[in-house]
Amino acid sequence: ASDIERFLAAFYNQRDAVVEAARKLLSDEQAPRRQKLLVDLLHNLNENILAEDKEDDKKWFEGLESRFKNKSSYMRYSCENRIRSYMKEVSSFISNVHPTARDAYKKIIDLMSDKLKSVKYNGCYFDRREEEAVRLCTMEGWFSCQGPFDRDDCPCKHSINPYSNRESRILFSTWNLDHIIEKKRAVVPELAEAVKTRDGREVNWEYFYQLLFTVDNLKLVHIACHKKTNHNLSCDKSRIYRKRKQNHKIS
Repeated sequence: ASDIERFLAAFYNQRDAVVEAARKLLSDEQAPRRQKLLVDLLHNLNENILAEDKEDDKKWFEGLESRFKNKSSYMRYSCENRIRSYMKEVSSFISNVHPTARDAYKKIIDLMSDKLKSVKYNGCYFDRREEEAVRLCTMEGWFSCQGPFDRDDCPCKHSINPYSNRESRILFSTWNLDHIIEKKRAVVPELAEAVKTRDGREVNWEYFYQLLFTVDNLKLVHIACHKKTNHNLSCDKSRIYRKRKQNHKIS
């Protein structure tokens, strides 16, 4: 084991003693910076990460509807809500679509809605019980910031475990599922234009679905890594319409 692993093991073996000592120090501490360090230490030591059911961590569920009985079901619901909000934006854009193309646009909305329902609005992204291939967190519920849209990683190494305590659950709501190719500036307007100018071609709605609702184009980012400037990225023109199947004649 490394030095840090030995240190952490010893630290957690003396957890109760550390908590008691930190509480005593905090009761007499006046300096804001030192108070913050002690509060954060106590906060982290009092986490109940592995607890899943409401009966085992009632504080985590404070402020939530009574229908949520375990942490993963709420986290899944919160992810579904984000994806649903994206769908609402796509639907509401229909008023900006050329009148002659609105029926076709509506059909694509219906196809996307059916697809989302079939995958339960990709709630799996926030559900730690899901398979590793589809969730964005570890088995314990740790999420790592994937960095700004124009970087491959997070320069600040942001991480959070919304399963650990109520405060972290609330803070996680400020993390963003950021569209690399922007939803409002690029994807939705391009979809509307594709429907308008299709001229008998079939719009590749599944490509737009991937850009709007999946991690093909979504990055989980800490609020400080969420750049709201223009990404200046556009859809792949070669994927907007489906390629026609070529008929090979037998000579």
